[in-house]
Amino acid sequence: MELLVGLFQDSSLVEVELLIATFILCSLVGIERQIRQKSAGYRTHVLVGLGSCAFTLVSAYGFSTVLADEVNLDPSRIAAQIVSGIGFLGAGVIFKGHNVVRGLTTAATVWVAAAVGMACGAGMLSLGVALTALHLLTLFVMAPLVRRLPDPDRKRMLRVTYMDGAGVLRDVLAAATSMGFTSSIQNSQRITDDGEKKHVVMDIRFQGRPPLRDLIPTVMELDGVKRVSLKQSKEYDDEEGDRI
Repeated sequence: MELLVGLFQDSSLVEVELLIATFILCSLVGIERQIRQKSAGYRTHVLVGLGSCAFTLVSAYGFSTVLADEVNLDPSRIAAQIVSGIGFLGAGVIFKGHNVVRGLTTAATVWVAAAVGMACGAGMLSLGVALTALHLLTLFVMAPLVRRLPDPDRKRMLRVTYMDGAGVLRDVLAAATSMGFTSSIQNSQRITDDGEKKHVVMDIRFQGRPPLRDLIPTVMELDGVKRVSLKQSKEYDDEEGDRI
């Protein structure tokens, strides 16, 4: 009998309703990440949301049996810890390599899923629905529109000077691909210096999400690369570097 009393309480229907609302809203957030094949997908976002909702519900209703006139509890104490604790989970999906940081958007969606769960757990369903709607609007509508804004990198190319016959071009294209660029060779020229060493001067157009300037240090570090310059139209030397 005591077990049934603990199983069904006055707030049980409200708690189930809020958990279901969290499940639906965080599912919408997680499906978007799953479609884009991100490291934190549907399961992560739903579980983060449900966990945040459960923590908030426990903070709000979980200590009613110990309340008395001389006992005061702050229902926001557990919710406050969610805000600080969720940062560790978000940091786990951020990766840095080849001078590019990836996973920031996914970490932000994990943060949003926690906020949705907390809002639902606090009974603020309108806030949870509005937050989910704005999240989806940002990623599905606004982000594609922002990508259509004029990008100065579309009119820029890299002029790369490297040793001929050493497989350097293959390394350059592989490094660019790993950073998210697509590449197309515009023109090339073979030259011979005073020491009769053959070099190739090649103009390559790179397109992708990272700024083109971020690619220059990576290319400069490759063996056989002698010079890299950023070319815009017919003007040279916007940014350049030489290997010593």
